[in-house]
Amino acid sequence: MTNQIQQPDRLDLVGNPILVAGTANGFEATVNYRVTEGHDEVVGFFTVGGGTGEHGQFQLQIDVSGASFTLPRLFVEIYEESAQDGSEINKVTRPVLYGPLIVPGYIGYREHTVSAGETLWGIAEQHYGDGSLHHRIVTANPDIIVDPDLIIPGQVLRVPIGS
Repeated sequence: MTNQIQQPDRLDLVGNPILVAGTANGFEATVNYRVTEGHDEVVGFFTVGGGTGEHGQFQLQIDVSGASFTLPRLFVEIYEESAQDGSEINKVTRPVLYGPLIVPGYIGYREHTVSAGETLWGIAEQHYGDGSLHHRIVTANPDIIVDPDLIIPGQVLRVPIGS
């Protein structure tokens, strides 16, 4: 069995702390983690299982409040350090979207099912009171919205909400 991140899913909207769960195995039961967007990172480690070769479940709450992230797409990584040369091995990377960089005071998101005739401007106006904030919805749905001028009835969009 390889290392696995089961939470968060690919491109999930996350807040702070970032909740990470899965199954892992590490040299002397030690597994490292990193949350990065290429400019800043938060790193640490945790123990899992009883030792080398044993897999165990893990749950982490990673506090990223001290990071100076500039991009909303983060990468959550778990990996072992090689006993031979210290290199990163058995690395698993999960891209996520960091809600606090999409909407101030991020607390979660609403799901909005697109109806015929709707526009992103109108959806943003409905949820934020300002259609010019439609870029928040685009950023929160990179796997659904390929062209901001084209949304399709039936699409379920995540609308990030702040306090």
